[in-house]
Amino acid sequence: MSQEVAKPAAGVERIGFGIACALVGLFGMAVMDACAKFLGEGYAVSQIILARNFFGLMTILVFVILSSGGLANLRPRRPGLLLARACANLGAAFLFFTGLRYMPLADAFAIAFAAPLFITALSVPVLGEHVGVRRWAAVIFGFLGVLVVVQPGTSAFRVEALLPLGAAFCYAVAMLIGRKQTRFLSTSAILFWPSLIAVGVTLTLMPTQWQTPTLPDLGLFAFMGVIGTAGMMLITQGYRFAPAAVIAPFDYSVLLWGVIIGWLVWQDVPGPEVWIGSAMLVASGLYILHRETRKPKPIQPPAGPLGPTS
Repeated sequence: MSQEVAKPAAGVERIGFGIACALVGLFGMAVMDACAKFLGEGYAVSQIILARNFFGLMTILVFVILSSGGLANLRPRRPGLLLARACANLGAAFLFFTGLRYMPLADAFAIAFAAPLFITALSVPVLGEHVGVRRWAAVIFGFLGVLVVVQPGTSAFRVEALLPLGAAFCYAVAMLIGRKQTRFLSTSAILFWPSLIAVGVTLTLMPTQWQTPTLPDLGLFAFMGVIGTAGMMLITQGYRFAPAAVIAPFDYSVLLWGVIIGWLVWQDVPGPEVWIGSAMLVASGLYILHRETRKPKPIQPPAGPLGPTS
């Protein structure tokens, strides 16, 4: 009897640990984006992406060297897919970080919640998956939530709101490619190669866009890269220790962090349209997750719906 009791207890403990990893990781991602927004007031977006990926690469390398298997875990396979995902990641980062320069943090986060909707819609032509009427209805409802936040055709419409929406689309493409890569690449390799390509691309822009950072800003650049990569690794660990259906709803805690950080640093308070649209997006995303997990072989959703800058 004692052994039967111990097994569920151990399972609950692992799930609790997984939730804790995901929550801490999501907080790290929100802080990273806040750093990018702050640095965007004085530096080019390309320099921010360069720093985020350079220091992220250093973090990944340390992790890989200390792990079993070492650098062999970074062995690249199917370079065409690696390049395609790197391009999608770069597009997402440029669009999202540019949007952060002109928008409150919470507003950009809310619009970026469209990423799971894009993933569901694109899974039909890209992966050949079947999406039923109910999930299509959830996608449409979610996009109505995006329209509530963006408010096209009204005096409140801001063209910059299309930037995080575009970032969400690019991120969805990257995640769909990532689903295929998980079959033949390690998590470290999936993170490493797009970061390396991003460093190479942004380095070519530095002769015209480089601005030597002050010592405090250099520290913030490094902190942004490390905490962003560490956050993504923690989120991944969360999904390893607990079922996706348990972890995924906590992804929406990023919106709460966006509201808190935005208010503390920039005194931004989201308007009612942001709250209403966010609620519609969250409801849509959770319903899609519910339908996914009812499948005989549910697809593991990407770690963090707000991953345009991951």
